[in-house]
Amino acid sequence: MPAPTHGAVVVGVGSSAEDLQVVRTAAAEAAAHDRPLHLLHAFNWAAALDSFSVSGPRTVAEELLEKAGREAADAAPAVAVTDEIVEGDPVEALVRASDSAFLLAIGDGGMAGCPSCVKADTPAVQLAARAGCPVLVARIEPPPQGPLLVGFDGSESSRATLAYAFDCAEGRESRLLAIRVTEPEHHTDGDDGLLDEAVARYAARHPRVAVECHTIRGDPGGVLLEQSRSAQVALVGARGDEPLRGMLGAVSQTLLYHSPAPVIVVRGLDPDDGDES
Repeated sequence: MPAPTHGAVVVGVGSSAEDLQVVRTAAAEAAAHDRPLHLLHAFNWAAALDSFSVSGPRTVAEELLEKAGREAADAAPAVAVTDEIVEGDPVEALVRASDSAFLLAIGDGGMAGCPSCVKADTPAVQLAARAGCPVLVARIEPPPQGPLLVGFDGSESSRATLAYAFDCAEGRESRLLAIRVTEPEHHTDGDDGLLDEAVARYAARHPRVAVECHTIRGDPGGVLLEQSRSAQVALVGARGDEPLRGMLGAVSQTLLYHSPAPVIVVRGLDPDDGDES
């Protein structure tokens, strides 16, 4: 029997009100991609042993998942929902789940409201750097109903991100805004039209997606951050040149820490994976 995380949108479930909002966001994402939703709660066994009754914390965890399940059903009634309580660290549990998941979803822990407070071991940062699949980092405030924003730099990682962005836009029935940013000192060497060519390739597979693309000179992180302020979600590759686990590029970090929009850090895909739903 396949693991419940296989091909699912997996969401980390905690006890805060923000975590329940993330469940609703993840349920909507699962509906957009026609995927099941898997609720994952990491059970701290060591803390349970220190309590008066081991069954107490376990019962609390079960009740938390029941509540999260109701939130998911309310947000996306047609989505199949499973849940799981695992022992151990939440980040490690989600990293393991990412090897077979379609998408991980987690809250930003207030990151967007206080980017200077962000630490390297913040769960959202750890997952964006280490997961084996795309990671959706949700925000507390609801985003505007603007386009999906995707950054493109011509790398294989950004091509995979662009393909995935088309898939997301089609599932959401939303417009797609693709931006390529070149450094001010960059001199073109026959690569004019690089973004247009890449967009045309994936647009042919997604004819229902309205797409707009622009190549802009400037600082990539700064330009994409400004564009993200009117986006319903911003998609960016984990790292343009070297999308290895444990690594985040400067642009993905800028959006992850500062963008008011939800951010999907795309990793673990090849350029054609995003065309599959």
